[in-house]
Amino acid sequence: MPEIIRFYGIIKVFFGDHPLPHFHPIYGEYNALVSIESLEIIEGDLLSRAQKMVIDWAEMYQQDL
Repeated sequence: MPEIIRFYGIIKVFFGDHPLPHFHPIYGEYNALVSIESLEIIEGDLLSRAQKMVIDWAEMYQQDL
């Protein structure tokens, strides 16, 4: 699946991915799915510092996502 965004090697957004608009933050062995609409983790988990950085980034670019 084509990757359309990468942020610090942590966040990946794929073109044509399955429903419920989301992105995939991956940090070491941690992996999550984050809803673009609510910016909540809907599956998986992240370290707290990575989660804060991911959510801060998503808040800045939520309209673009």
